[in-house]
Amino acid sequence: MNRTCSVAGLAVIAAMCLTAGSLGGNVHAQAPAQAPAQGQQDANAPKQQYTIAEYNAYQACSAEKNPTAQIKCLDDFVAKYPNSQLLIYVYPLYYNAYSQSKNFKKVIEYADKLLALGAEKVEAPVRYQAYYARAFAYSNLDPKDPDVAAQAPKACEAARAGLKTLGELKKPDNMSEEDFNKQKQQPTILFSYTLASCSMVQKDYQTAIDAYKAVLAANPDDAITSYKIGQAYMAMNPPQQMDGFWYFAKAATAKNANPQQANQVKTYLRKLIANYQGGNVCDSLVDAELNELLQLASTSAERPASYKLASAADLDAARKDMTIASVIADLRAGGDKAKITWLAACGLEFPDVPGKLIEVTPAGSDVQLKVAFVTSDAEFDAKNTPDMDVKVVGQPEAAGLQKNNPVRFTGTLVAYDPDPNFMLHWDKAKVNAEDIPKEKEKKEKKAPTKKRPTKKPGRSQP
Repeated sequence: MNRTCSVAGLAVIAAMCLTAGSLGGNVHAQAPAQAPAQGQQDANAPKQQYTIAEYNAYQACSAEKNPTAQIKCLDDFVAKYPNSQLLIYVYPLYYNAYSQSKNFKKVIEYADKLLALGAEKVEAPVRYQAYYARAFAYSNLDPKDPDVAAQAPKACEAARAGLKTLGELKKPDNMSEEDFNKQKQQPTILFSYTLASCSMVQKDYQTAIDAYKAVLAANPDDAITSYKIGQAYMAMNPPQQMDGFWYFAKAATAKNANPQQANQVKTYLRKLIANYQGGNVCDSLVDAELNELLQLASTSAERPASYKLASAADLDAARKDMTIASVIADLRAGGDKAKITWLAACGLEFPDVPGKLIEVTPAGSDVQLKVAFVTSDAEFDAKNTPDMDVKVVGQPEAAGLQKNNPVRFTGTLVAYDPDPNFMLHWDKAKVNAEDIPKEKEKKEKKAPTKKRPTKKPGRSQP
């Protein structure tokens, strides 16, 4: 996903033919007309600026089809005629030949030589071709090549000039406005993509984002461009995580993303979300947040301003004065408060949670308890319906607990069911040993002495 040549989804490759077709007319410099034989010059015509021998040498190079042989021919021409007026036609031959040979640094060199001749000598369609060739070449440089960074400022300057020159091209008379705009779309993608790439190299992330978004506007289903926008947002200082997550989600759900790409991005995005929230959120909740984000990003071009995820700082603040009593109150209240409270509470261990035992079910070495959460004598007397499902692990003696008696346990909060059937689900719980009847007490079958909860709900232990 890191080389421009691999961005087939952009439909750039199809446009990257350096003989750019009918856009703006023939974008190649028009070959000079046949030079008149010596002595046949019209006395009233402008003075010929090249000789017949010079013209024939150029024509010989132009006719050469082998790129290597053509480059040698052009080298010989320039050595013999270093200041030739035909250089305006020679330089395009150079960078086309070097492009065929995949020598992209040389493509840039000779495109720049043509552009250096100036707008007074090089008309807009020909400048457009040179900018196009240059952008294509820069986009195909090896990202590990030091020249990529060294050439980035000039590449950005040229990409902007290419977009400007593209806008100056006149529509051919035999082409409709609609078709002309379609013809300009793919060069626009190339110039914008190049501008984004060289801006990323220079850490000009906002420019990169704007340029990538121009590419995405032309091709909304391109996974790689969405992914790169996400990278740019994450690279900003400070990182713009919500926007970064959004565009990673768009990449994962893009129509042209293959299953392997989609799965890789989803896995990466899930890790980013978990890290953003401090890594202390239940896996099931991270999965739910990921799925919600993927659904939203697949149906909306831009991230809604209202969409956000709770950060690690948000969750730490929610945990600061958290007790199991406050958790239950917030969850029963519902809304945004319930959402952030649950994100903060899920997966935490709470000590000595007080309750009234409603039901005991042995399960091998484990015991399942149904408990009503209580904090006062009045609640203890009034509540007969459980609102906590507690899995006691590795403490079989807990099966000896007596119903309708007080019980305290320490456990990990793993799930909850909202109203109207509110229920907290606990795992890895241990009952306070003081609340388990001793064997002697059970043999004597003493009537249970009701004990009132004496401890307030414990604070969370992140």
